[in-house]
Amino acid sequence: MHERFVHRFSREEPRQSALAYMRGLIAPLERKNGWTLAEEAGHAGPDRIHRLLNRIEWDADEVLDDVRDYVVEHLGDRDAVLIVDDTGFLKKGIRSAGVQRQYSGTAGRTENSQIGVFLAYATDRGRTLIDRRLYLPTSWTDDRERCRRAGIDDSVAFETKVTMAKAMVRRAIRDKIPFGWVTADAAYGFSKGWRSELEQADVFHVMATTRHDTVVTRWAIDHPVHDLFPGLPRQKWKRRSCGTGAHGPRIYDWARVEVRPWHREDRQHWVIARRSVSRPEEISYYIAYCPAGTTLDELIRIAGSRWAVEECFQTAKQECGLDDYQVRRYPGWHRHMTLAMAAHACLTVLRARGLDADKAETDPPSSSTSASPRSGA
Repeated sequence: MHERFVHRFSREEPRQSALAYMRGLIAPLERKNGWTLAEEAGHAGPDRIHRLLNRIEWDADEVLDDVRDYVVEHLGDRDAVLIVDDTGFLKKGIRSAGVQRQYSGTAGRTENSQIGVFLAYATDRGRTLIDRRLYLPTSWTDDRERCRRAGIDDSVAFETKVTMAKAMVRRAIRDKIPFGWVTADAAYGFSKGWRSELEQADVFHVMATTRHDTVVTRWAIDHPVHDLFPGLPRQKWKRRSCGTGAHGPRIYDWARVEVRPWHREDRQHWVIARRSVSRPEEISYYIAYCPAGTTLDELIRIAGSRWAVEECFQTAKQECGLDDYQVRRYPGWHRHMTLAMAAHACLTVLRARGLDADKAETDPPSSSTSASPRSGA
């Protein structure tokens, strides 16, 4: 992994420091801060680690490109799912870039924290993070002097989390990252503007939305999504698992209703409802844009794949020190996240290789006399 981006550093010290940093991030350390990482690397103090994150010139976005290329080379799949989500990092004080009292999904409440918006890449062989951006509230972007003290350039303006999500997916499309679908929770999926942009680019998606969202149907231009399902026949609801969670299969009742029926013949739009088995009053909604003939089971699979990003956050924090950092400046945050994501990508690829090896050992040997139907001269 390190060899992929070693050329991004002009001197030997930062090259070795980056490698030591990533090794420290995956080491079995209780805390992964400047001092402990330096001790793990055999340094006398944390100065080299701090220089790597704060003072030495290197471009974290260029390194991120190399990490993403590594992920695509080893896990790339045209059926992959891009997943957008954010996660919180609890912080003390007011000097860390982007910090303020704001809702953190990690804590489940309003806390003094930073919020990072991430893009995950999920395939059958593994899932990892391939893009990241630090959210800056208006309390920061409206105070340019405060921004300068935290290393935030005057050109960095306020962006909503949805705007950041759009930019990351646009970047993946521009750079021809192989994928088949985009999904996100309702905090992002409720944006009709973003769904429309994805549709214009012919990007298939299953986006969670709120019950108050509206769609075009045969009966109305602004038909509330929650009003599409009360009269649906019982046989239209299918009990399905949308993936395996910490407590086993995530089983719900699912139904879908086609909307926007006058669109192009080879594409379809659906509103999907996910109803709790034990509490039928609890219903979540999704809006899907997909090829005509896409089955409900396939749409359920895409909707359920959103939890892969939560697994990425959990493993990257537990195994790769994603949330163990002591940087306050804006560039340092992106540098730490990039190196932690590189470490996570490396572990993900190693795990995929291990699974491939296990599969090769358990697969029965092919007969030398049988020919593959796709074999040729």
